[in-house]
This record gives sequence, structure tokens and C-alpha cells, in this order.
Amino acid sequence: MINLGLEGQRALVTGAAVGIGRSVAMWLADAGCDVALVDKDAESLEQACAEVAATGRKAHAIAIDLRDEASAAQLVDDTVAALGGLDIAVNNVGSLGGREPAAFIDQDADYLHDVVAQNLFVTVWCCRAEARAMLAAKTAGVIVNVSSGETTRPAVDLAAYGAAKAAINHLTQTLATELGPHGIRVNAVAPGTTLTPTVRDALSDDYVARLVESIPLQRMNEPDDLARLVVALASDLGRGVTGQLVLSDNGAHLSRNRPFR
Repeated sequence: MINLGLEGQRALVTGAAVGIGRSVAMWLADAGCDVALVDKDAESLEQACAEVAATGRKAHAIAIDLRDEASAAQLVDDTVAALGGLDIAVNNVGSLGGREPAAFIDQDADYLHDVVAQNLFVTVWCCRAEARAMLAAKTAGVIVNVSSGETTRPAVDLAAYGAAKAAINHLTQTLATELGPHGIRVNAVAPGTTLTPTVRDALSDDYVARLVESIPLQRMNEPDDLARLVVALASDLGRGVTGQLVLSDNGAHLSRNRPFR
């Protein structure tokens, strides 16, 4: 039997109430981790926390809005207090910040700030707080940042989002270099279009069918796809991997240059 080395590890997952983050939290718990689940959606967060607790692992809910810089330090302090330390951090918060896709020339200053803050700034603040906690405790930990497949191709109508996520890729490489001597690994993972409930409701059946046709593996991403990858990178299976962007998109990056309409 393969030992993943995750039994008793302390993990935090942001954006953990639904979708990819919720799946990541469950997979980490199933692999033996105690998990702090972080999200601003308190009701859904409590439900996700109950699912993690049902695995027999410790589950701790932190309802917080990470758009406030001080919140990142607060959530890490809360995690360390609740779980006794921090070994694994998965920074999954990211979205269009309530904005709709739009041509770059139509993205005004408020639009650009909202999208960049929701993706890049939140990840920067979380990484800094997580790294400080790991360094203070001399923990050889793992940080996983959730990026996007949009960073591998032109992100038409998603310029700010794609640019912010691409900056996360670069940040990941830099942190891997700076923190590596302390035994801390930092990687980024990028999902393809993932059929979370929100995404599924937003896409027509025709769009999904045409998208699947364009993907080499002929299937859409499910939240579990990225969760499996995160567990592998966080575990001893990924002990030699750092500073990487790893895609789990069923090969979509090989065939898509423009979004479907």
C-alpha cells in the first residue's frame, strides 16, 4: 500500500464552501488531513465542514472575506490555533469578482481593480501569511495556488483575469525559489472549465457539447479532477516537485485559442 504521508497533516483550503475548494478539502481529509475550511459563504461553509468532519478528521470553519488584507493573517492564525499548526495551504479563492467577461477596452479601472484584487492580491496575502507561519514553526510545508488554464492561451474577454492568474504563476516560481531552502514547496495548479454547479447553470447544453468536442480527452473537468492533483502535489508523491504550473484540463490547452459563443 502506498503511504501518501498526509496522515495527521494540518491543511487550510480557501474558497472551500463549494465547487473545487470543497472537493479539495474532502480529498485532503480522506487522505488523513485535519482541515480548516475558509470561505465568505458561512452557510455553505458549515455544510462543507460537516462533510469533512464526517470522515473522522478535525474540521474547522473560518467564515471570512479575504478581500481585506488583514484577513489573510487572521485566517492563518486561526488555523494554527485550531489545528496546532499548518503543513498544507491551498489558495483557491479567485473569480471575476462579480464582473461579466468584457473586451479589454471596456474594462474600466474599477473592473480591473476588482478582478485583480479577487485573484492576485488575495493569493499574495495568503501566501505571505502562510509562508510566515511555516517559517516561524520551521515546517517543511506545501503551498498550492490555484491558477487557470486561461494563462496558457489568449484570454479573450478575460484580459484582467488571465493576467492576474498569470502573475500567480510567476509568484509561485519566485516563492518556490525563496522558500525552497527552508523545505517549503510551492506549486500552482490550473483546471480547465470545471462543471461546478455555478458553471453548469451558466452554460447551455449546446456550449458544453461543443466544448467537449474540442477537448482531446472528450470530457469536461469535474471538481474531483483538480482535488486529486492537489493531493498528489501535497503528498510524498510530489516531494520533488516545486515551482511548477500543472494543468488538469483534459488537454483543453492543446486545442482552444478562442472562447466559444
